[in-house]
Amino acid sequence: MKSVHYSDYLQLDKILGAQQPESELQQQPAHDEMLFIIIHQAYELWFKQIMYEVDSVHAILQQPSLNDNSPELQTVVHRLQRTVTILKLLVQQIDVMETMTPMDFLDFRDMLRPASGFQSWQFKGLEARLGLRFEQRHGQEYYLSQLRPEQVALIKRIESEQSLISLLNEWLERMPFLEQAPGWFQAYTDVYRSSLSEKEKANLEAFDKKFGADHDERIADQKTFTSLGADLNRQLSPRAARAALFIMLYRGYPMLQLPFQLLNILLEIDEQLSTWRYRHMNMVHRMIGTRIGTGGSTGKDYLKGAVDKHYIFGEIAQLTSFLVERRHLPKLDATMEKRLGFGGMESET
Repeated sequence: MKSVHYSDYLQLDKILGAQQPESELQQQPAHDEMLFIIIHQAYELWFKQIMYEVDSVHAILQQPSLNDNSPELQTVVHRLQRTVTILKLLVQQIDVMETMTPMDFLDFRDMLRPASGFQSWQFKGLEARLGLRFEQRHGQEYYLSQLRPEQVALIKRIESEQSLISLLNEWLERMPFLEQAPGWFQAYTDVYRSSLSEKEKANLEAFDKKFGADHDERIADQKTFTSLGADLNRQLSPRAARAALFIMLYRGYPMLQLPFQLLNILLEIDEQLSTWRYRHMNMVHRMIGTRIGTGGSTGKDYLKGAVDKHYIFGEIAQLTSFLVERRHLPKLDATMEKRLGFGGMESET
């Protein structure tokens, strides 16, 4: 067996020799530039790991029929949970960055032009892989303008492929429980309607739009949904939305615990990405105020637009508007309860 050395395995000579402060090259040493470089290199390494996890989940969900009664779904949940943990770490790294004061940054800032975090093609690719569409982006006119041709080509390729949220939509549409509980959705609609106050009656229109007007099963079909002119910002079909709602409402049943964890983790990914963008925005405001970014972006204003607009799994979060109290949920029949319980799981094996 080949002998492996720690330094060689990690290629430490390459990694530890990859910091080349511009201020030293220009013979105007700025102490904090080393911190600045290492933090951004660490970000890019973590982006690579996140994309590695998301790509693996993407491959699992691309299977024609994901076996929910197998380790596959647990693997999906586990790897996305790891992604959430890494994103939390990225937020925490800003604390280290903020030990650098605005004057420390000014010592080398002008030497970086036109380099900018805006040129992080890995992060843009990650957003696209998760499901952020071009038409949903803030600053569409220049979001690829500063990238190299091969980086633009890579992001365009990712955008042309099926996103994670699109695969989630297909997985939700395959969920069989709605067919196995005929009449459930109509019963739930009646319960939801009766739960609304007079001031909340306006929610009924949103309810019908989200889950299918008049509960017409035809509109639940993705092709029909698309042909009817779906909202460009909408990525979950009415059928998928009903399945996600069912999972949220009855998550206490064993068969639905992992599916609920999956939905919840996707919301956590959105939350952590939003928190990272918000902390980044505040850090930029603290460092350069209202000045233009080194890459030519509007600095804080651009970042604020991204914070407000770049929610990928917002449609899942919106479902909470249509929940009712547990004690008012339509009762599932004994056959369905068995399918969703441990007994049903045993019968499927």
